[in-house]
Order: sequence, then structure tokens, then C-alpha cells
Amino acid sequence: MYRTHTCGELRISDKDKNVTLAGWVQRIRKMGGMTFIDIRDRYGITQLVFNHENDPELCDLANKLGREFVIQVSGIVKERSNKNKNIPTGDIELIVNNLVILHSSEIPPFTIEDESDGGDDLRMQYRYLDLRRNCVRKNLELRHKIAFEVRKYLDQQNFLEIETPMLIKSTPEGARDFVVPSRMNPGEFYALPQSPQTFKQLLMVSVFDRYFQIVKCFRDEDLRADRQPEFTQIDCEMSFVEQEDVLNIFEGMIKHLFKEIKQIDFKDPFPRMTWADAMKYYGSDKPDLRFGMQFVELKDLTEGKNFGVFDNAEYVAGICAKGCASYTRKQLDELTEFVKRPQVGAKGLVYVRYDENGSFKSSVDKFYTAEDLKKWAERFNANPGDLILILAGEKTKTQKALCELRLEMGTRLGLRDKNKFAPLWVIDFPLLEWDEETQRYYAMHHPFTSPNLNDIDLLDSDPGKVRANAYDMVFNGVELGGGSIRIHDSELQDKMFRILGFTEEKAQYQFGFLINAFKYGAPPHGGLAFGLDRLVSLFAGLDSIRDCIAFPKNNSGRDTMSGAPSVLDESQLEELQLKLDIHDK
Repeated sequence: MYRTHTCGELRISDKDKNVTLAGWVQRIRKMGGMTFIDIRDRYGITQLVFNHENDPELCDLANKLGREFVIQVSGIVKERSNKNKNIPTGDIELIVNNLVILHSSEIPPFTIEDESDGGDDLRMQYRYLDLRRNCVRKNLELRHKIAFEVRKYLDQQNFLEIETPMLIKSTPEGARDFVVPSRMNPGEFYALPQSPQTFKQLLMVSVFDRYFQIVKCFRDEDLRADRQPEFTQIDCEMSFVEQEDVLNIFEGMIKHLFKEIKQIDFKDPFPRMTWADAMKYYGSDKPDLRFGMQFVELKDLTEGKNFGVFDNAEYVAGICAKGCASYTRKQLDELTEFVKRPQVGAKGLVYVRYDENGSFKSSVDKFYTAEDLKKWAERFNANPGDLILILAGEKTKTQKALCELRLEMGTRLGLRDKNKFAPLWVIDFPLLEWDEETQRYYAMHHPFTSPNLNDIDLLDSDPGKVRANAYDMVFNGVELGGGSIRIHDSELQDKMFRILGFTEEKAQYQFGFLINAFKYGAPPHGGLAFGLDRLVSLFAGLDSIRDCIAFPKNNSGRDTMSGAPSVLDESQLEELQLKLDIHDK
């Protein structure tokens, strides 16, 4: 055996034992005739001691080591005189009597410590080294624990884990597919699944009434902090259920995870909010409820004062930042520049300071009296010392900008604590969304989402007002997962396809296998998929899902470590009977 113990295992109770450790050299310190080396593995760090006076040859060999050398050492465990309370093994050290160099190492391109001097690009290029860092390793251990607890919980709820295909038929209705050419079927292509949606519905038809799968999914879309071209879903489906059944089961799963992994026990049911209220009060379908600052509309209180910005606006609304009336002009100018950023999209910002003495100072004093501003403050439930921030314009764009401003203020005021968790179910999404460019409706989720049964009559008269039997789970302003009750009635599914602009032939071509399966008896069913990467990020307090994925892609969809994507050899293209026609941009 290369080791009798790991580098994080030894304690004071192991004093005077002869042990063997193996791992990587973390750091080397030379003090007179003594050399101290920290050896590291996945489990922790142990201090090694080499004494030149007792064994000069061994000490000389130790002095030839460098960072990241792989070594094996044997020796006797002793109590440390200068204990290190920051590590679990800090009460002991190993007096080494044998050293074997298993592999040397070049000088690493960055320090392999929690506070590394390597930037993101460099660390991604040498990801196998980055994974040695304690903070990154912990993220992957957390990912394992979450996946393990998910399987344990769902197994107790009689779910079966069933694999579905990776090479499927392209059904381009959502994001862009990643496609794979078929050598055996020239000119034809597989797609990598954006989700196992149709297959899990087929499993419901096939009598497997409780299915789940922790599965890779693929979407060719522009990337950001919470997106990767390949990501992992906890994909679930159930038969003979209504929305309430699904929400209860998976609220239970999330509560189980928090209790087992974070020792947080959610006693109360998760709050629920309609999509319409989420947009009205927060301008987002994934509102962060760790703090208040709900939107307050005041278009009716602003008209008739010859202030064109408000008079000509479709929508006027704002937020109240408690205790911020002391904001300086410089701080208010910073907020104005923030809302003018292209990614925020507002044209300007109006502020009202409600000073501690009860007076008002605003950027629109020329148009509105103190009495007017007092009415605004009453609408906001503002108190002396508060700051009111107002935006105006087209409703949808202004709500989006006000949402960004709210989150920015939450951050500036320290209200977005990563150790605080605010759950929410968002329900009653719109079933359809209208696209002006193509002049047609698209499914907000997918074509198999069931409409709210109370709104079915609106499918013919006003499809845009139909609510979906759909739901999202949100934590701290992040959508962790979402799903819906599915359409299991063939006539209703046909109507949905027609509304979405599918001809009978197109629907049959893209989804014929599912349509045909439903002819043989489809049970009522519904499901939900959680983003495992986002779930781990939430638990770990990360800003990006990249930090909990072993080998992620960068924002250009590239793996800078392996060099993917890359060009194919001409011989491979010939086998696939493909020719490339690349135009210079």
C-alpha cells in the first residue's frame, strides 16, 4: 500500500504510531537545520518534519523537493509544539524517516491555494491543477452529496432512475440544438437532448409512474454565469398527479437537501406567487425575496404637472430604499449611470429624498410640490430617512430596468446574504408568448405544457391570456427548476400544435412517435427538472455554476484545457460525407 492513512486523517490520538502518507507537496519551509513540508491530498494537509542533525541525507533529499512533487513518506506521529488550529491535523506532525519521490513536478503556473494568483482563463487552461485547490474540491464533494441525497430521497418516494438516449431526433422549438452527423445515414443528423422531455413522457405511457434521472442536457445558446452548453438536470416525471402533488413531492426533496446538507430545517410551506404578481411587484419571474423593495406604481400621481418624462410614459414606478436619504449626489449619479447601462436599459432616474427632518428633496422639484412628493411617499409607505428611486417608460422594459436597480440596491445595502435562503414557487405562467417578428405564438415552456383548465375556452378567443399549469422553484432570485402538468389529451394536444403554427404534417414529423404513443392510453402526468449545477451553486454560495463543474467551458463555449471544439481531419469529414463552407466574418 502507498499509504496507511490520508493526509487529513491523523489526530492526537494517533501519537507514536508508525504511518505512511502519500500526496502532493503543498509548501516547503526551511528553518536552520529543520525542514518542514506540508503534504496534501483530497482529504487534508499534514505537516512533515525533517531534521538535518538526525538524518542529513534524508533532509538533503527533502530540500530537493518542489511544489506539487508527488511523494510517499513514512514516520512517527508526534504532538506539535506550535499547534495549528486552522486545520484538523494541526495538533500533530510526522517525523519522517523515509521519503520516496513518486513523481517530480514543473513549477505550476499559479499557486494551488484557496486564494490563488491565477486568473479564470489560466485556471481553466490548467483545470486539473485548479481542481487540487481546496475550495474547488469542496464544491465537487458538495455536488456528490447533493446527488446522493437526491437519489436517496427519490428512491424512498418510489421513483426509478431510468436512462434515456443521448442521440435523438432534432425538434427545434426551444434553444438551438447541438447536432451530430450520422456516418451510417449520410446527410442525416442526430441532436443532443436539450432535455429528456419526450422520452420521460413516453415512460409515463409505458407504466413507469415515477421516473427520475440525473442527466446531461445540451443547449447551443449564448453563455453567462448560470449557463453552460452542457449542464446537468435532476429530471423527474410522475403519473396520475396534479400540480399540488408535484409541488409537495419536490418541495419535500429540497427541504430534505437543506436539512441533510446545510442543517437548515424549513418548517413552513414555501410561499407561492403568481407570475403576474412576480412581474408586478419585482419585474422578474424569479424574484429575490431575501429583501423587500417591492415595486410601487404611481403613474396616476404624476400626471398633469408638465413633466414630459412621466406624462408620456406608459409606466411609472419605483422602489423605496430604507435609510438611504443620506445618499450623496455622487452616489445618486452612480445609480443614474447604472440604470443607463445597455444591459439595464433605462433612460434616466428620478429620486426623492425624504430627509430625517420630514422635508423632501428631489430631482423633479421644478415640477412637483412638497405636497405632491408627500403623496408619493405615502404610496411607498416611506418614512423620514428613506430614498425613493423612480423609473418611467414602456412597461416591460421599465420593469426589467427597475428589477436590476432593485437588485443593485439590495447588493449595495448588504441585503443579498448568501447564507440566507428565501424559497418561492412561481405559478400560473402564461402558456404562450407572442413573437412580433414571426407573427406567431410560441410555447413559453414547451408544446406539451397543459393550459390551466379554467382558461381552456380562451385558447380560441384570446390565446395570449391563457395561463399554463406550470411552476418554477426560485431561491434567492435564481430559478432552481421548473416544470408543468403535461397535456395527455390528444385533441387538446392537436389544438396546441395548431395554435403554435404546426401543420399536421410538421407535428407528425417532429413528434409523431409521442403522438402515436398517446393513442394507446396516456395517463395524466406532470413533472419538473432541477438544475443540479445551480442547486450546488446555491448551496456553495457561488456566483457562477462553472465553479461546481469539474471541466466547464468558458463564455465562448470553449474548453481551453483540451482545445474543444476543434477542426476535424479531412478523412473524418469524408467518412461523414460532409463538406465545409466557411465564410470569413
